[in-house]
Amino acid sequence: MPVALWVPAVLAFALIALPVVGMIVRADLAELPALITSESAVAALKLSLETGALSTLICLLLGGPLAAVLARSRSVVVRWARPVVLLPLVLPPVVGGLALLYTLGRTGPAGKLLDLWFGVTVPFTTAAVVLAQTFVSLPFLVVSLEGALRTAGERYETVAATLGASPFTAFRRVTVPLVLPGLGSGLVLAFARALGEFGATVSFAGSLQGTTQTLPLLVYQQREVDTDGAIALSLMLVVVAVVVIAVARPRAAEGLR
Repeated sequence: MPVALWVPAVLAFALIALPVVGMIVRADLAELPALITSESAVAALKLSLETGALSTLICLLLGGPLAAVLARSRSVVVRWARPVVLLPLVLPPVVGGLALLYTLGRTGPAGKLLDLWFGVTVPFTTAAVVLAQTFVSLPFLVVSLEGALRTAGERYETVAATLGASPFTAFRRVTVPLVLPGLGSGLVLAFARALGEFGATVSFAGSLQGTTQTLPLLVYQQREVDTDGAIALSLMLVVVAVVVIAVARPRAAEGLR
C-alpha cells in the first residue's frame, strides 16, 4: 500500500466520521432514552422500517429483471432506456416527489384513472411513502446487479445452454448464484437509501404521524422545535443504519470469497 494514499484516505474517513462524533458530543445523553422512546419516535421508526423493507422487496422484484435486461440485451431501445433508469440518481429527490405527485395525484394522468376506476387515491398515504422510496432506491439495486451480471459474463450460461438447459433454467441455476454478492450489496444499498429518504417522501406523501411520517421527516420537524430531540432521533437513525450495514456486509463479503 503506497504511503501517499494514507493521507487522503484518513481525510476521507474524517469527513464521514467527525460529523457523527460531533453529533454524539452535542447530544444530551441523559435525555436520550426518553427522546427516542417517545410515541412519535417509535411510530416513525416502525413506519421507516416497514416501508423501507417493502420498497426493497419491490426493488428486488422489479429491479432484478430490469438489471438482467440491461446487462444482457443488445437492443438499441434498451441502450436508450438506461439513462432514464439512472435518472433518480441525479435528480433532486424533491423533484422526483413532485413528478410522482403530478403523475399519480388526483389531477395527474395515472391518478385520474386510479380514482375513476378503483376509487384509489395514492398521494399522502403509506403507499405513497413506499412508491417514493422505491423511486429513489431502485437505481441503486439496478446499477449494483447490472455490474455483477456484466462481470460474471455469459460463458457459464452458454455452457448450460449447450447442455440442454432452457434460458430460464440457466438464469435460475447458474446466473443467480453467481451474482448473489452483487444482489446482496444492491439490496443493502436500496434499503439504506429507502431508510434515509426525505425529499421525494415529503413532496409526494407529506408528513402525517403514523401514516407517512418516517424517521427522517420527524427529524426535520423536530429540528424546528426541539434540537435535542432532532439529535436524538438522528442518532437513532445512525444506529439503525450501522446495524443494517454490519449485518449485511459480512454476508456479502462471504459471498465474494
